[in-house]
Amino acid sequence: MTDRKSHWGWGWESKQRDAKARAQLGQQVGMMLGIEARPPAEPVPLDAIELPASRLDLAGAPACVSAEHEARVRHTYGRNYVDIVRGMRGDFAAAPDAVATPATDEELESVLAWAEGTEAKVIPWGGGTSVVGGVEGPRETVRLALDLRAMNRLLELDETSLHARIQGGASGPELERQLAEHGLTLRFYPQSFEFATLGGWIATRAGGHFATLHTHIDELTASVRALTPRGWWESWRLPGSGAGPSPDRLLLGSEGTLGVITDAWMRVRRRPRFRATASVHFQEFEAAVAATRELAQSGLHPSNCRLLDRREAAINFVAQDGTSVLIVAFESAHHPLQPWMERALAITAEHGGETRTGPTYREGADKNESGGAAGSWKAAFVDAPYLLNDLATVGVLVDTFETACTWSGFEALHADVVRSVRGALKEHCGGGSVSCRFTHVYPDGPAPYYTFVGGAREGAEAEQWMAVRQAAGDALARHRATITHHHAVGRVHRPWYDRQRPAPFAAALRAAKRELDPGGMMNPGVLVDP
Repeated sequence: MTDRKSHWGWGWESKQRDAKARAQLGQQVGMMLGIEARPPAEPVPLDAIELPASRLDLAGAPACVSAEHEARVRHTYGRNYVDIVRGMRGDFAAAPDAVATPATDEELESVLAWAEGTEAKVIPWGGGTSVVGGVEGPRETVRLALDLRAMNRLLELDETSLHARIQGGASGPELERQLAEHGLTLRFYPQSFEFATLGGWIATRAGGHFATLHTHIDELTASVRALTPRGWWESWRLPGSGAGPSPDRLLLGSEGTLGVITDAWMRVRRRPRFRATASVHFQEFEAAVAATRELAQSGLHPSNCRLLDRREAAINFVAQDGTSVLIVAFESAHHPLQPWMERALAITAEHGGETRTGPTYREGADKNESGGAAGSWKAAFVDAPYLLNDLATVGVLVDTFETACTWSGFEALHADVVRSVRGALKEHCGGGSVSCRFTHVYPDGPAPYYTFVGGAREGAEAEQWMAVRQAAGDALARHRATITHHHAVGRVHRPWYDRQRPAPFAAALRAAKRELDPGGMMNPGVLVDP
């Protein structure tokens, strides 16, 4: 039997826990937090969901446009906590009026031309994994969800330059499967890898596999091709250029407001053959931070350099003894990695880090298994969004937010964020927990990623969630830390993004929007006002 994606929550239906397992999970989390979890709720089945009538007349619409019930349901929400709660309860009042699934450039052109004639707002969908309200347009407007996942092919390959031209609708697995036939990889693995698309990664400036050096999709993008309401946009494919502001930089992070990314030339690499992994335990989080900073500034450029505080390590079953854990890894297609790992572990030892099982070295085919704490972390990382599904059904509020700051500013920022979020959890949820990990690190600063958990009141989840996020966003702004490192702006982060960017830049962005999308049809309300 073919597995299906959940219509209300994250991921595959087959990976959802049954009611008994969810009840046990709720009890465990409730005991940890000192709250009382609710009996498990059962999500409303797909065929029982009621939708508002479509406001679009499809007479004369391209054949790839549909107002079919299931398509509209599946293109309603992204996958943050509130999205999942609404989906679980069968609230799909925000469903788009129709869904377009073009398979060619010509079909895409016809969709945008038709939409412009109907005055429908076009919401590029990507893989539907947005956690910041990036795919839910204003309800008062007629909306067309635009799904490019039928445009998912590897179009061209330049093996000499290690460039691959890939369509924007390709998901992570589809993209990697086609590149693997040529011994290549994009080596970009965000948590949304299974479902998110290349076009979505580019449009949201996503962060991927590498914790140092090439951390964002920006560094892997050689040129971008997009269709705007004003016509086609295609940059030259270059290793670098000093010719004025980069056209690619305007599309990177544009979140569907300027046009639709149809394909891009990406910088690919040979598949790695050599791997080295180690897990380092620290009694004090401050010592772990200092070790991570030295590694980030050492020039060793580990592929993985992820630090988990003691709560994060415990939640993910990496360490239950109260230690913080730094997971370090190197990989290469060309050479063994012992010297790099030995130097990295010497650095961590100087800061009191303990490598209990020693490093692991592997050579051979691209296998993803790894043991020990690193293996536990990897499994927990991939399955974490499913946990959000399960906890939402038993009345536990859980979500994440991330930022980036300088090393010199981290200590004060971290203290303020933890204090502010804990205060909001106590006020609005009766208590809760905050944990931290570093997902990416740079020579000049880390990208801290926070998880918060608390008790949810039935019917008040959205207000509680927003109150906690308000406290977090305000704390970040006080320290001039970014409102998002790799989760995009969407509609959730918009108030803090407006504070982060310079006013003249905001005016320039609005001018670009007016020029490229004079009718304001592309994803209104994201980045700039309609």
